[in-house]
Amino acid sequence: MYGALSGLGGTVVLTGLRKGLARAGLVQTTAPEQVVDRLDELGLTDGWSPEAHRALAVAAHLAYGVGTGAALGLLRRRRGGVSEEAAVGSALGILAWGAGWSTLLPLTGVHEPPWEQDTPKVLLPVLDHAVFGAVWALIYRAQRRAPV
Repeated sequence: MYGALSGLGGTVVLTGLRKGLARAGLVQTTAPEQVVDRLDELGLTDGWSPEAHRALAVAAHLAYGVGTGAALGLLRRRRGGVSEEAAVGSALGILAWGAGWSTLLPLTGVHEPPWEQDTPKVLLPVLDHAVFGAVWALIYRAQRRAPV
């Protein structure tokens, strides 16, 4: 439960970071938006309004963040200092990014694996998933007062 709640917090921060990057022109479409676009291509969301598409992308983003947070909670059993937790969380966030971007998203036809994409397109998600992981870890640490 702590991991899932931390995943929600990390996702909210990641979303804010992504919005800032989008305003700067560095990010065009996010992975959840790409997933919804793929559902459109498959005809699974025919007739849906733009608002429904946005709601589905938000729901997918939150579900992925909460699910990832729950999984990370199962992996992180120790409790270290603040800097250690932020570093471990960043590493876990990058691991989560790599797992999704190199397997699930290419297999479903959402986009190419990272090694076949332009470097900036790959580096920005690495950055924001490192931030997601650090925030996840700090929230998780705050909830888990005593060492496991």
